[in-house]
Amino acid sequence: MSFSKDTKKELCDCDTGTAEEMTALCYGMTLYSRVFSFSSLTASTESKPCAVLYANLLSSLTGTIVELSSALTHRSGENNIYTVSVPDKNDCEKIFDHFGHSKKRVSLQINRANIDNEGCLPFFLRGVFLICGNVSSPEKDYHLEFVVPHKNLASDLVRIITEIEELDAQPKTVMRKGSYIVYIKGSDCITDILTYMGAQMSSLDIIQNKMLKDVRNKVNRRINSETANINKTATASAKQLYAIRLIMEKQGLGSLPDELRELAQLRLDNPEYNLRELGAALSKPISRSGVNHRLVRIMKIAGELSEK
Repeated sequence: MSFSKDTKKELCDCDTGTAEEMTALCYGMTLYSRVFSFSSLTASTESKPCAVLYANLLSSLTGTIVELSSALTHRSGENNIYTVSVPDKNDCEKIFDHFGHSKKRVSLQINRANIDNEGCLPFFLRGVFLICGNVSSPEKDYHLEFVVPHKNLASDLVRIITEIEELDAQPKTVMRKGSYIVYIKGSDCITDILTYMGAQMSSLDIIQNKMLKDVRNKVNRRINSETANINKTATASAKQLYAIRLIMEKQGLGSLPDELRELAQLRLDNPEYNLRELGAALSKPISRSGVNHRLVRIMKIAGELSEK
C-alpha cells in the first residue's frame, strides 16, 4: 500500500467529531468530488475506506440513496477505482440545496456557512484531501497536492489553507491535464497539514524519515571528506616517496641534514601516515606545518638532482 493510501486510511479511522464537524468533512468530500452539481454527483478514489466513509456520511447526513461501485483499473491489476454516486437527480438537487448552493451560480465556490465554526476547518480540509488529495512517500519527495476540477475551487482552497495560522503554508497552483493542482512542498509544511487534518502517525513517519535522511547525509559527507583526505594524503605520499628514492639513488640519505634524513626514513617506513602523524612520530615532535616545510625541502633537493 502506498504512503498516500496509508495516510487516507489513518484519516478515515479517526474518531468521529460533532455533527457540525462531520458535515464539514462530508462537505469537503462532496464539493471537491469529480462531479458536483444540482443534477449530478460522482466521486472516485483508489481508497476503499475513503469511498465507504463518504458513501455512509452522504447517505446519513442528507437522507439520499448513494451507490458505491468498484472497477479494476487498466493501469494495474492491483488497484481498484471506487466510485460513489447519487443516481437520482432529485437527490442530487437535495444535496446541492443541503449545502447551500444555488443553481443560479455559474461556478462552484466554497460556502463558508458549512465551515463557519473554526473547529470545522480541519474536518473540511480532511474531506478535501480524502477525495482529491495525494501525498508523496517521504522516501522519494516532500510533496502534497490536491487535484481540483474547477479554478474557483482551487483559488478558494489556496485562500483557506493560507488563512490557517497553525499551518503557515503558502500553497501554489499549476494546471495538469485539465485539472488545477494545488500543491505544498517541504517536509515541515506537509507534517503540519497532516497533523492539522488528524494524520499524526503519517506526520511522524515523515519526521522520522527526514531524520534518517539527515543522518545518512551527514555520514556520507563525512565519508566523502575522509576519502578525499585519504586520496590527497596518498597522492602526496607517493610524490614524496619518489623524491626520497631519487635522493637515495643519486647520493644516499646520508647526504641530507639530520632532521631531513630522519623524516625521509620515517616517510619510507610509513607511507600511509599523514603530516600530523609524521610530526608526532619524530624523535622531537613538530607541527604539521613543520613537517610540510621539511618535505618541501626534500622535494626541492630531489628536483635539483633530477635536473643534473
